[in-house]
Amino acid sequence: MAHNPVNHPLRPIYRALGALTGAYFVVFGILGVILTSGDGLFGNGGDRVLGQDTNLFWSIVSVLIGAIVLLATVIGRNSDVEVDKYFGWGLLVVGSYELAVIRTDANFLDFSISTVVVTYLLGLVLIMAGLYSKVAPEPEAGEPRQAREAQNA
Repeated sequence: MAHNPVNHPLRPIYRALGALTGAYFVVFGILGVILTSGDGLFGNGGDRVLGQDTNLFWSIVSVLIGAIVLLATVIGRNSDVEVDKYFGWGLLVVGSYELAVIRTDANFLDFSISTVVVTYLLGLVLIMAGLYSKVAPEPEAGEPRQAREAQNA
């Protein structure tokens, strides 16, 4: 039986990693908006922010992703768990799409290989944070060994 850990002892560290990922997206997005504000929304000007290619659209999306992740982390109550998991998987999908179309005209986000790698890494960090940040009342959490072995108390 699959089990996602509840009340993991390192939960604060995982939440902090999720928050740092959100903060990175906000900083990257704001710097990207400042740098690419003169280009079109889907421009391919080759602008680099923090070592990654970006355009105005991806910069705006990054600010939104980071703000939502940070807001969910501040709210807590397992909202950060769901946001981190869904945005993490979404970033893996975006990274895979952009890797497939990186040298074509379909690369509307102006990704480079470094942007794909960073998107994958940040997506994986968000998934990890989402899997280990869940909380529940102690009676509902159960013992970790019981959950692993699927035994009833």
